[in-house]
Amino acid sequence: MSEPAVKVTRGPIVESVHRADVAVADNAGRVLFWVGDPGKVTYWRSSAKPIQAVPVIETGAAQRFGFEDREIAVMCASHSGEDVHIRAVAGILRKIGLTDRALACGVHPPLNRDSAKRLVACGVAPWQLHCNCSGKHAAMLAIAVHMGYSVEGYFRPDHPVQRLMLREVSLFTGVPEEDIAIGVDGCGVPVFGLSLAAMARAFATLTTPELLPDAACAAAARRVCRAMRAHPYMVAGRGRLTTDLMEVAGDRLVAKSGAEGVYCVGILGRGLGVAVKIEDGNARAAGPVVLEVLARLGVLDAGHIGALAAYHRPHVLNHRGEVVGDIVPDFELKSQC
Repeated sequence: MSEPAVKVTRGPIVESVHRADVAVADNAGRVLFWVGDPGKVTYWRSSAKPIQAVPVIETGAAQRFGFEDREIAVMCASHSGEDVHIRAVAGILRKIGLTDRALACGVHPPLNRDSAKRLVACGVAPWQLHCNCSGKHAAMLAIAVHMGYSVEGYFRPDHPVQRLMLREVSLFTGVPEEDIAIGVDGCGVPVFGLSLAAMARAFATLTTPELLPDAACAAAARRVCRAMRAHPYMVAGRGRLTTDLMEVAGDRLVAKSGAEGVYCVGILGRGLGVAVKIEDGNARAAGPVVLEVLARLGVLDAGHIGALAAYHRPHVLNHRGEVVGDIVPDFELKSQC
């Protein structure tokens, strides 16, 4: 069962508690550390995006269309809809001969508040490029164009692009395709139901892909990691944990958030992956859990944690901006030792 992992204080009282499950696994699928139930099955949500970006390189689409690392990074992103993200996704579409009308990701306001306010001030409605998943969808369209598949319905489970995505997820997680639960993500493409242990294994494999059976796939995984580390701003945006974590510690890890309190990290050079799920889906608890786990594993030192203090132990503020409490990680990280 999920275990209490984060306490939210207000003054001297613990006002709320968030429960979590955590798996730390190696690239052979062995769970080495955990909180709660490392076998908990949940949807991978946007934490799967770096794995879904691998086929863009593996199929040769990235080479054919001349995608730069910053464009590969935005394909892995849940971006904030800032101008730099919009330009990058638009550039991908231009290279493959399509426009944003081809995107089936849906529309929502930019996650970045300043960008959203600017649209309102200009009287402009958001469009598909502002969707945080537009980079992933542009990547899927690139594969379709490169492979000669129809771009119509590219988001449907039976489309060749989505079948390719499922095969890639199966390869990295070690879970047979028929055992992966399929739902519909917020952006309309298939989303994968997997255990946290399988997600952690996938990120361990992404960062140390030597065990992959195909050299082209391994090379693609390395480039995805390189792109995310070189361009962390493209993977999320200003004031976002994923960007700040990789800017502070990108020599040690790659990281990717997901909706409903899911978060995954691949630890470079150690063959380890971390997968976190906050039981109630509240993302405010994900940062404290992720950073505390990484600190206990020795991936982050005191300097890293200090630089990321706003995510590790966020303050609770009142409406005047005064500190009235804290969000604090509080759990035991179990191990086989």
